[in-house]
Amino acid sequence: MGSAETVKRPQEEANAAAIANVNGTNGERALKRMRLEDSSSAAQDAAETTATPRPRVKGVAPIKREYLILAPSQAEKVAETIDDAAAEGRIASEPQEAQQAGKNGKRKKQKGQNKEREFGSFSDAKRLCNSVAWTPEFSPRPCKHGDRCNALHDIRKYLKEGRRSDLTTFGGKCPVWEKYGRCPSGWRCLFIQSHMDEAEREDGRSELVLVGNARKQSEDGEEEAGEVWPGVVNMVSAATKIDLSRKRIKLEKSDQYLDWLAKDTERYRDHYHKHKNEADESKDYRAQYVEPPFKPSEKRRVYFGRETPVLAPLTTQGNLPFRRLCVELGAQLTYSEMALGLPLLQGQKADWTLMRAHETEIGPPRFDPSGPVVQGYDNPKDLKFGAQIAANVPWVAIKATEALSRFIPHLRLVDLNCGCPVDMVYKSGAGSALLDAPSKLERMIRGMNAVSGEVPVTAKIRMGVRDDKLTAQKLVERLALGSEDMRSIVGAPGCAAVTLHGRTRQQRYTKAADWGYIAECAALIKQYKEKTDELADTIREAEENTMPNGGKMYFLGNGDCYSHVDYFDHVDNAKVDSVMIGRGAIVKPWIFEEIEKGQYLDKSASERLTYIEKFVRYGMEAWGSDELGLNYTRRFLLEFLSFFHRYVPIGLLEHLPPSLNDRPPAYRGRDDLETLLASKNYKDWIKISEMFLGPAPPGFKFQPKHKSNSYEIEAEG
Repeated sequence: MGSAETVKRPQEEANAAAIANVNGTNGERALKRMRLEDSSSAAQDAAETTATPRPRVKGVAPIKREYLILAPSQAEKVAETIDDAAAEGRIASEPQEAQQAGKNGKRKKQKGQNKEREFGSFSDAKRLCNSVAWTPEFSPRPCKHGDRCNALHDIRKYLKEGRRSDLTTFGGKCPVWEKYGRCPSGWRCLFIQSHMDEAEREDGRSELVLVGNARKQSEDGEEEAGEVWPGVVNMVSAATKIDLSRKRIKLEKSDQYLDWLAKDTERYRDHYHKHKNEADESKDYRAQYVEPPFKPSEKRRVYFGRETPVLAPLTTQGNLPFRRLCVELGAQLTYSEMALGLPLLQGQKADWTLMRAHETEIGPPRFDPSGPVVQGYDNPKDLKFGAQIAANVPWVAIKATEALSRFIPHLRLVDLNCGCPVDMVYKSGAGSALLDAPSKLERMIRGMNAVSGEVPVTAKIRMGVRDDKLTAQKLVERLALGSEDMRSIVGAPGCAAVTLHGRTRQQRYTKAADWGYIAECAALIKQYKEKTDELADTIREAEENTMPNGGKMYFLGNGDCYSHVDYFDHVDNAKVDSVMIGRGAIVKPWIFEEIEKGQYLDKSASERLTYIEKFVRYGMEAWGSDELGLNYTRRFLLEFLSFFHRYVPIGLLEHLPPSLNDRPPAYRGRDDLETLLASKNYKDWIKISEMFLGPAPPGFKFQPKHKSNSYEIEAEG
């Protein structure tokens, strides 16, 4: 797998030419060379013996001397600081300029998502009408717009004037058609010459036809769920999304529960204010308590264990092609990107698209039956893919959960995001704002658990909002047992698992994750289980079969896991059930393979290029091989490369284990390709994308999320 010949099989010459183009005709490396200020110091450093490794410098990757571009004494002073908060927040915070007053003294108002970044326009020059996009030339569907349609209906004219020429990458053959025998992009495919033909008709005319089966459509030309992209599941039909947007779909269980919740909340509030100074306050509430309209359904048992490393929910980077790559490399559990609850209820296409998964994600995770497992767990019926949502009020979280459990057939669990640090999420009352609203959070979890059917509910939290006020321990207790008022009446909220990120919102990524604090919270989980029987009222206690995992709540840790050494250290010493891996998986997707094999893997540049090629292939299968799909693939590949380039090969390091938070000084790789893959210049990332996707179209733009020392790039988050 690691040979360069294997990597370049469809396009060896194109890749080699692209590398040469990046390096420049004069043979300069892609990585910018830095002039040494002190030549005498450089000479002295060059003369030093390499027999004894240099001491490790905090924050600086320990690159071996022979690969450094700077002298060692200068390299140790070079440490790049990157705020990775953008990896968790899909909505950008306002840029610094927008926070300042404008000329009229008012604050600038911005609209939309990813406000600080532009990706340009990358559609065809002339649009092809859907009525002819997947049909033979002389057999179009009726156009529903009739004479008012301003799109092209002439396939030959479209192929000549409406789009750019076919690409020559992948040998000029459509990767999707080659694999599946059909291409969902139809005539818009930029490899169309590989799966079209010109057939002679009886009347002597030549008709352009597609080879293989085109995708199926409904009568109005919209996509049919499950019939569009091969290997993709959890496709929600356009009709369902339209019905949601027009409020035609009734979520009866949520409506009944929310009506009860409103009355119960008001009843509790009245009694709290009336008797807040009396010792028998809880007795009054208990006497007035009314059962909810229904109990939670029995939940499917889930499992988190030593052998199930988890891929974290990742904004932008956690897309379907990337998750598919990680599953192939050993990830056992995956999550969707964070979807916002209200847009889901409004039927917005973007948020429902996040729920799509690949068929490799619906297989069961690895499982060791000899380990500790809850009674009733059925591994063959388990699956890898879960959904994560964010909401700021209980009714949104509850209704979104019912909608997901109804319309997403392949769903392991629904996870509530209680840790997103991005300003616009936090200020709306969602994400990490829930850390300071424990009562609201508990109502959300109880309600989600009540309406989710057999789908378990989980939560992901941070240590707290501020560094001086850590709230995770109390939150974990509340999620495990419930508040003191409620636990003795109806038992625990029904949270199947909690994941704790070892940082506060205030810290973002400025400090290392606190695994000592995570270990303290993990130790409390066992105590909570022992408390359950003592604190619960056996007359009113919830039935055990309605509780997730028969009452067992799993506990996962998250933060700075970058090797199998980190993973097993956290499982063995912090006593978490499993570890959720985020940034470490983007920088080094084969971390899951290292965990499975229990050893470091020194991946060559050609092997790493193979993963990039796979991502591109998976992207075309997920988004299409037309202009739009290719440039979605290009955009998300560049997002991936903005982390992927930070990997420093094991063979170049003087000290192990590697640290996720170490930043490498300027260095050269063991060959030109390795040097190119380490480039911090986003223009080099675009060159890498062009090896597989051809030249970027004129309207395409890319602005990385991070600021670099060498390039002034607009940052997000």
